[in-house]
Amino acid sequence: MPERIHDVPLESLVSEKISYGVVQPGTLEVDGVPIVRVKDVRGGKIDTSDPLVVSRDVEEKYARTRLRGGEVLLTLVGSVGEVAVASEEICGWNVARAIAVVRPSSEVTAQWLRLILSSDPAQQYFHDRLNTTVQATLNLKDVRTLPVPMPPRRERDAVCAVVGALDDKIAVNERIAATYEQLLQCRFAELGLGDEPDGESEIPITDLIAFGPKLGKPAAAEPVYVDMAALQTNRAGIPSWTRREPKSGPRFVNGDTLMARITPCLENGKTGYVDFMEDGEIGLGSTEFIVLRSLPGVPSELSYFLARDSRFREHAIRNMVGSSGRQRVSAADASNYSVRSPDAEQLAAFGRESSAAFSHMKSLESESRTLAALRDTLLPQLMSGRLRVKDAEKIVEDHV
Repeated sequence: MPERIHDVPLESLVSEKISYGVVQPGTLEVDGVPIVRVKDVRGGKIDTSDPLVVSRDVEEKYARTRLRGGEVLLTLVGSVGEVAVASEEICGWNVARAIAVVRPSSEVTAQWLRLILSSDPAQQYFHDRLNTTVQATLNLKDVRTLPVPMPPRRERDAVCAVVGALDDKIAVNERIAATYEQLLQCRFAELGLGDEPDGESEIPITDLIAFGPKLGKPAAAEPVYVDMAALQTNRAGIPSWTRREPKSGPRFVNGDTLMARITPCLENGKTGYVDFMEDGEIGLGSTEFIVLRSLPGVPSELSYFLARDSRFREHAIRNMVGSSGRQRVSAADASNYSVRSPDAEQLAAFGRESSAAFSHMKSLESESRTLAALRDTLLPQLMSGRLRVKDAEKIVEDHV
């Protein structure tokens, strides 16, 4: 960037005062107004599949944060610093108390503010100002005073275009993966495993899938570790993981399915399919996971689609025990479940189709991780001026 960059406080770039949303949702209503919660904002996107719905009377009190589309949303509590732009799809929705609504003025675009709020300097700024007495919390006054670099508009637009090209390709990959999953869910339904079994065709699910299978200790000094935050609520892919010294937790290998067993993660649908490790490598997960593994001769992907099946999930939720707010289902109780015995030829056909689809989904996920890493590498260099926009455009062209 040229030296003409200057910083201005975020509050000077908004059309309305930065505010947070609904403080007390009250009694939930089916025919109410959906609100975006912290858990819905992840990786620059807003998950609209399972919103909290509040009464219209309650929402009316928070008209100041009612979404029109084009606002920048910033999480303030718990997983602080997640950023996404509200699409027109959720026009009329509202947000929870733990989310700030930033309405850009005519001086700046939502895309620029999203890039700035997501950048390392801004994230560090937020981190340095967190109140962590009870739960990590970011105050609105600190959000309002965030310094925002403001190079000339044409340069801001050029940076957004470069980064946007990478984001667009990632979005295309996600849509392809989503289409695969929708198709395979239909194929799973055709197997009849989601239907109530009758006496003659009924078999225990453990004839097809093992729950909590045993594995030896990981050989690596720092094996793969997957935490609850890494599981998605509506996709098979596990986009992120870490490595750490082995501790307690369920063990898994490629081809296994990880399913959350604790409230509210089970109800929210947190589930993932493991396919990112080396062959024979053993990983560890959160103690709040149940590992599902298809038995020999059964497609490995079947365990994933069972974990997504509504009848099975209702069974798992009914069998949760424990105090309110900390209820969980055991692997033994989850596995106490019966299904219709699938036709062998149909099961084999499902296996061939799901294997090919998941292989392509894996390559798309890998490509998206590479593109995201490139984006996160280019952005600070563009912001600082170490990299010219034209040079960045050439780099991006080689990847998209």
